[in-house]
Amino acid sequence: MKKVLALAIMFFMALSGYADKQKFDFIVAQDGSGMFKTIQEAINAVPDYRKVETRIFVSKGVYKEKVVLPESKQNITLIGENIDATIIQYDDYAQKKNKFGENMGTSGSSSFYVYGNDFRAENITFANTAGPVGQAVAMFVAGNRAIFLNCKFKGFQDTLYTYGKLSKQLYKNCYIEGTVDFIFGSSTAFFDNCHIHCLRKGYLTAASTPKGRDHGYVFRFCRITAEKEITEGIYLGRPWRPYAQTVFVGCTMGDFINPVGWHNWGRVENEKTAFYGEADNYDYDGNQIDLSQRVTWAHQVNIDDYTIEKVLADETKPNWFVVE
Repeated sequence: MKKVLALAIMFFMALSGYADKQKFDFIVAQDGSGMFKTIQEAINAVPDYRKVETRIFVSKGVYKEKVVLPESKQNITLIGENIDATIIQYDDYAQKKNKFGENMGTSGSSSFYVYGNDFRAENITFANTAGPVGQAVAMFVAGNRAIFLNCKFKGFQDTLYTYGKLSKQLYKNCYIEGTVDFIFGSSTAFFDNCHIHCLRKGYLTAASTPKGRDHGYVFRFCRITAEKEITEGIYLGRPWRPYAQTVFVGCTMGDFINPVGWHNWGRVENEKTAFYGEADNYDYDGNQIDLSQRVTWAHQVNIDDYTIEKVLADETKPNWFVVE
């Protein structure tokens, strides 16, 4: 009787899994059990400029491929089977030579490129496995209204490149690690309840916010951690371009953060144009962070001014950032 019951449970679980997969347009599986064996094949199969969502299920596996989601591939959602077991990675880096003997450069080093609008990823790890060899990007995002939910971004220098100057991006419940400038770029990006982990001394962010933008980077309710041996020498950010904007509100962080908080990248003139701010940040024991030693050109802001709705507002799709 017990054996029959167990078989029945397994049968219904299998049916449930089958039903779940019916919610997807394409299935990617390295073992050949899906429609495609690679991520790129699935993306290529999506009709150009499709106006409705295309849902792609990515089965467990380490997908070593350099993926490009072109501008014509819009409204695509990638959903991994398991965040720690569904991994998309490559190992290019800025100083690596291309087939013409030229350096690939920072932009050319990425493992995954997003150019299409309204891209969404869930439960996937994006990684650059080149190691500590200089700039080596894991994710490059140029498209507008990109959402990353429960994803991991792994690398060293320049892990996450928020490239698009007109792009707005949401990172929710994500893990991002690196060493130097490992979150950088021109986009407006909101990091909600994310875990930011420092592998070495360096700079968390290097925003290059265009002049005149309302917002650059906003970290809200995030947890900042570092490797155990790191006790000091980490900055919250430095301005890659003069009008960089970055704020941390409602976050927790350790005393490995340099008391001055921010760096001017060796250019005093950046202090007049960059906007760096904090509000209601705490240490791991629940004590409010002492801002008395922060650089004089940093700001104390109001956390209520930095909500998802205010930062990521978009007239064409007002509620694009709402995730279930």
